[in-house]
Amino acid sequence: MLKVVNRLKPASKTLVFAACLAAAGACTPVFKNHGYIPPAEELAEVKVGVDTRDSVIEAVGAPTSSGVIRDSGFYYVRSRVRHYGPKKPEVVSRELVAISFDDRGVVRNIERFGLEDGIVVTLDRRITESTIQGQGFIRQLLGNIGNFNPANIPGASQQ
Repeated sequence: MLKVVNRLKPASKTLVFAACLAAAGACTPVFKNHGYIPPAEELAEVKVGVDTRDSVIEAVGAPTSSGVIRDSGFYYVRSRVRHYGPKKPEVVSRELVAISFDDRGVVRNIERFGLEDGIVVTLDRRITESTIQGQGFIRQLLGNIGNFNPANIPGASQQ
């Protein structure tokens, strides 16, 4: 019996070491990059007052998005997001290059922004507002007692 116990000790030590190594590896952050911004060398080729929309696309590539108004501008956005275990993903860095145009479609301005330049703006909010907030199930059920009308039941015969 003592021989079996002595044989399990090295194996259990290896198993514990492997489990600790796997746990430590699972706690390393994972970074994901999204989007594209042109490098500074390519942006230097774009001349304010000279280049047009087509020449900008040719020089630095198609924008990530463009303005809502037709002639407002091109926007290049890059984000770096850190995923760390079960925590909520965190935006570590975000860069935006905005190229605006005048009425003739000629470059008017080139600007670069980062997270440190302002507040986070929610671009898309998909929340359905509810009129029953703060009311429990029983309160909702009892609140509908006087509102029942058999004529509103689908398929009920109307007399």
